[in-house]
Amino acid sequence: MAETLKSRYGPEVPRRIASMLRAVHPRFPADAFLADALDGYEALELMPRGRKIAAALERHLPADYEEAVALLVASMGPKLGAAEGHGMSPFLYMPHSFFIAERGLDHFEASMNAQYELTQRFTAEFCVRPFLERHQDATLARLARWAEDPSEHVRRLVSEGTRPRLPWAPRLRAFQADPRPVLALLERLKDDPSLYVRRSVANNLNDVGKDHPAVLTAVARRWLEGASPERRWIVGHALRSALKRGEPGALAALGFGKAKSLRVKESSVTPARARIGGKIEVAFTVVNAGRVPARTLADFRIHFVKADGGTAPKVFKLKALELAPGARARLRKTVSLAQHTTRRHYPGIHRVEALLDGRAFPLGRFDLR
Repeated sequence: MAETLKSRYGPEVPRRIASMLRAVHPRFPADAFLADALDGYEALELMPRGRKIAAALERHLPADYEEAVALLVASMGPKLGAAEGHGMSPFLYMPHSFFIAERGLDHFEASMNAQYELTQRFTAEFCVRPFLERHQDATLARLARWAEDPSEHVRRLVSEGTRPRLPWAPRLRAFQADPRPVLALLERLKDDPSLYVRRSVANNLNDVGKDHPAVLTAVARRWLEGASPERRWIVGHALRSALKRGEPGALAALGFGKAKSLRVKESSVTPARARIGGKIEVAFTVVNAGRVPARTLADFRIHFVKADGGTAPKVFKLKALELAPGARARLRKTVSLAQHTTRRHYPGIHRVEALLDGRAFPLGRFDLR
C-alpha cells in the first residue's frame, strides 16, 4: 500500500519546529507546545495536522503577533535552491502559513515580510489569499514589486497566489468576476526565465479561461504575436482545458478548427466487454477526404458511468495532425480501468467518441462489468 501524505507528516514535524524555535528563542516552552500539538495528532489528516500545529504555536509563542512572526522567520532554515524536487521536506513550514493567514491580517507589513521569506522555503500561495481579500490594493501593489524579484520562488508566488481557482484553497471570487488585476501581473511574468514561474502563469490563465473564455482567447492571441518558443508553450498549456472543451476561440488561436474535410474510419473499442481493473484499447483512423491539407487536434472522449447511473465525459489527449489530401493517420491508446482516487469506475455501458477540433464522431461502446 502506498504511503499516505499524513504518515510523512508525523510527530517529528512539531518536534523539529520546537527545536528550531528554541534555537532562536531559548525561553520557548517546547514541552508544553509539543504536548498541545500532539494531543489527538494521530487521528488527523495532513491539513488538519498543520492547522493543529499552527494553533499550538499561537498559544505558546509571544502574544504580540509581530514578535511571534519574527521568531518564526528567524527560526526558518536555508532558502530553497532548485525550484522543484524537494518532496515533503518544505511542508515543515505549512503551520507557519496557517499562522500568518489566521493571525496576521491586521499586521500587513510584518505579514508580507514573513510571506516573502516563507515562499522561498515552502510557499505562501495559500496565506497570501486572505490578504488579497482584506487588503486587495496594497497586496496587489506588493505582488507587482515582487514580480521583478531575483528569486523565482517569489515571482512564482505572484502568479500562483492570485490563481482564481487554486486547488486546495478557497476561490478568489473578486478575481473570478474581474480578472484584470491578475492579468496585469501575468503580463509582467509571461517571459519569465524560469519554467517554474511560466508553468504557474499558464495555470493561472487556465483558471481565468474557465470563467472568461473570451478573455483567455484574447490574451492567447496577443501573446502569440512574435512569441518565443517559451511563450508559445505558456499559451498552449493555458489553453489545454479550453481545447478539451472544444471551444472554438481556443482552437482558432492555435490555428485549428478550420478542417471540415476530415473523416473517422476503421474504429474499434476492445474488448467490447471489459472488467473493472482491466483496460480497453481505443483505435481509429483519421482520413483527409478533401483537396487541400488539413490540420486538426485529435482526441477521444469516454462517457464514464457514475455511481448514480448518469455519465460524465473525460477527454483523453492524442496528438495534433497535419494531413495531406487523401492522407490518413491511425491513432490508438490504451486506457486503464483500475480504480483511482481521482476516478472511480462503475458497471454499465460506456460510449466512446473521437474528437477532431472538438467535433464528435462515434467510435463505439464497451460494457464494463
